Amino acid sequence: MRKQFALLFSVVLAFALVASACGGDDEGEGADVAVGLVFDIGGRGDQSFNDSAAAGLDRAEEELGIGASEASANDDGSNREELLNLQADESDLVFGVGFLFAEPMANAAGANPDVNFAIVDDASVDLPNVAGLVFAEQEGSFLVGAAAALKTTNNKVGFIGGVNIELIQRFEAGFVAGVRHIDPSIEIDIQYISEPPDFSGFTDPAAGKIVAQSMFQDGSDVVYHAAGGSGNGLFQAAKEYSDANGTKVWAIGVDSDQYLTASEDVKEFILTSMLKRVDVAVYNTIQSQVDGTFTGGPVTFDLSVDGVGYSTTGGYVDDIAEQLDALKQEIIDGAITVPSTP
Repeated sequence: MRKQFALLFSVVLAFALVASACGGDDEGEGADVAVGLVFDIGGRGDQSFNDSAAAGLDRAEEELGIGASEASANDDGSNREELLNLQADESDLVFGVGFLFAEPMANAAGANPDVNFAIVDDASVDLPNVAGLVFAEQEGSFLVGAAAALKTTNNKVGFIGGVNIELIQRFEAGFVAGVRHIDPSIEIDIQYISEPPDFSGFTDPAAGKIVAQSMFQDGSDVVYHAAGGSGNGLFQAAKEYSDANGTKVWAIGVDSDQYLTASEDVKEFILTSMLKRVDVAVYNTIQSQVDGTFTGGPVTFDLSVDGVGYSTTGGYVDDIAEQLDALKQEIIDGAITVPSTP
């Protein structure tokens, strides 16, 4: 009996040692990696940019087993640097969601050289421990511009930019190129809600609605916005103009699939959305931290890695999806070069 017990104990011990050496079945490959993420104003639940970043963090937590923590900037964003430093105290990798984190991140990353950082939508922080996650917004905007051109019946479309800055000009450039690729004769109405240093154009739905109303009244029947929260005004304007005139005008959303998050009364007026896959950028960067392949510097997420794209929810572009996908492949193959400046 003693010999049998000793043999059984030896077998159990051997299995335990093997399991310990392999890390066990319950631990993901990133179990020893801690990731901190600082949302910009609005935080998790904004149904747009921050939520897309949150989706990438959540996926990494579930699939890679990383430890995750998060924080949100206050209403005026004045505590961005403080939050980055607090996350750096406990994390191997820290994200800042949005280009307004550039200066705070430069300071925090400089003060924490042994921690890796990543900033969404900015590549200006020139430090070896900072990755700048940027997107080929012009490529995704080209596709929705082509969609607008294929759907317009008035031969006139519009673009609403939130703030007239270089980032939003990339959306404009791609949209205009997509429209003109389909039909150079289509008229394009381009308007910005505010000029820097006034950034209210991203958070003013009332102003967005006024601009959109003027565009619809002037004959545009498809309008694309790159205006953050102000885009909600575009959706409302599309509904009200359509209802009042017994017609159908279209809005095009941005960043996330806005058909999924818009109020029920305006969904039927959202033709498509230009998808900016912040979730992919966040997840892939965390994966690089887990793999030990993280490097500082700019990282571009374009059509070739599904970093940008267009949505099909609602089914309103199903009839032209084959054409749009063909254009996507031409861009990936280099047959079409999309400009990044107007």
